[in-house]
Amino acid sequence: MTETLLADMHDAIETELQRQIARLDGAHTGPFLEMLTYHMGWTGEGAGPAATGKRIRPLLVLLTHASAGGDWRKALPAAAAVELVHNFSLVHDDIQDNSDKRRGRATVWSKWGAPMAINVGDGLFALANLAILDLKQNYPADQVVKAAEILHQTCLQLTVGQFMDMSFEDRDDVKVDEYWAMIGGKTAALLAACCHLGAVLAGVDEPVEEAYRSFGNYLGIAFQVQDDILGIWGNEAITGKSAASDLTEGKKTLPVLVGLNKKGKFAARWAHGSIGRDDVEEVAKLLAAESAYEYTHEAGKQMTDMALNSLREADPQGEAGDALTDLAFKLLKREA
Repeated sequence: MTETLLADMHDAIETELQRQIARLDGAHTGPFLEMLTYHMGWTGEGAGPAATGKRIRPLLVLLTHASAGGDWRKALPAAAAVELVHNFSLVHDDIQDNSDKRRGRATVWSKWGAPMAINVGDGLFALANLAILDLKQNYPADQVVKAAEILHQTCLQLTVGQFMDMSFEDRDDVKVDEYWAMIGGKTAALLAACCHLGAVLAGVDEPVEEAYRSFGNYLGIAFQVQDDILGIWGNEAITGKSAASDLTEGKKTLPVLVGLNKKGKFAARWAHGSIGRDDVEEVAKLLAAESAYEYTHEAGKQMTDMALNSLREADPQGEAGDALTDLAFKLLKREA
């Protein structure tokens, strides 16, 4: 039954997203609409499930809402809004990171140029703001205003997190506490908003609302910490991406920052120059020898425990509650 619920939610999310993006289906906007539908994974070469992604964020909205006693179909505009925000950030991230591939396909900017891609991102952002207002069809004004406020505040947090992430590239003095602030905005804020929105629209008491929000926040942090581990020590056959990428790309992930702040052999090697693929295994061993793996693994475990404790406090109910708990375990227990 849980799989049926998830399939129904996933289908409804795609339908709602298509409905929202169809606002751009006009007499003179065909090429613009094509850019958005391409990015969303619906059209163009390689279109399909692998190109759309798993829609984890809108699923979190709907599962939270249903497990807190709401009718998940009424919350679909909020689910669409968070996914549109997520995709707006991806389009802009690809430009900022100079990434020419996403999910194995050419990125929007690499197909149509950066100026057009910026406009695509802006369009997705505007559509997200319109989508959240569609909640007025099923919810009272105070709930709609609170939902919109959550979404807008989250967008601001995303920009702060992205600013910090980009600023780290040119700094050699980044501290671990700055990392926590960065991923709190860049990664955790939107997952926290998903669960917060679901709870707010269900009309739960404030302690339950906060428990759901806290669950989403720690879920996002724990997921990012695990991703940092996989980005250096992960099994490429399991993760689907090269474990060499984070070191060769010079990313200041948590284990890297731990190593740099030790000011030992790893820091000396980092300062020596870029790390090639042939150097990755040796450099990863240096990091592990300086307890960066141990520190990061323990931090991830702590954040995972906090996420699951918050979820228990929220006490999700019914089939949706079971599905939400299962999803949390799948996200938090990835194999390295």
